Amino acid sequence: MRVTAPTDWPATADEAMAIQDALRPLVITTDPHPPQFRTIAGLDSAYDDETGIAAAAAVVLDSATLDPVDTAVAHGTVTFPYVPGLLSFRELPITLAALEKLGTTPDLLICDGQGLAHPRRFGLACHVGILTGTPTIGVAKTPWGDYAEPGPERGAVSDIAMDGEVVGRALRTRRGVKPVFVSVGHLIDLDTACTQVLALTPRYRQPETTRQADHLCRQALRAATA
Repeated sequence: MRVTAPTDWPATADEAMAIQDALRPLVITTDPHPPQFRTIAGLDSAYDDETGIAAAAAVVLDSATLDPVDTAVAHGTVTFPYVPGLLSFRELPITLAALEKLGTTPDLLICDGQGLAHPRRFGLACHVGILTGTPTIGVAKTPWGDYAEPGPERGAVSDIAMDGEVVGRALRTRRGVKPVFVSVGHLIDLDTACTQVLALTPRYRQPETTRQADHLCRQALRAATA
């Protein structure tokens, strides 16, 4: 997969926030025409706190069968400090490296993190979407913003708001199980994003893309630190 990766990464929080400010206006919150997603990739990463080694995984699934059609992993060392709201600068270098190793170009990317539901309205999913030019969704386990608990049934939703603006939705993917938190990353609208996430969760709370990428990146991290 072709990725436009930066040649230089920021060294400070101020530099990182300036990049977010510059890229935020480029986010598109409408669907491609037509919105056909035959292959969908899940992205996830894992860290070893003692060594600073990180591993990222990209798992591409057939959207109709949810069977894997391609996978890739990458390793690296985390260099950017943990700063709330700037998580993407810790994960992006190895995430993009994993994407570049894919032999296929997915139609849709699912990030384990936020998109527009982010304090600076530019989470990991937005950043990945802009740099790849690919429709991207953020699916997080915890929310940024205010929301009402959605109904208990599968498919129930409620809006997530920040400063009076709807930035995402809490989506119930399993009856009686905690919702996931969906927000637009790039080149997709919120209705389509929720529809795609629901289709990716036939059995579990998390999208199958995320589950498989999580398993693969943890496996890769164990191998890298053995």
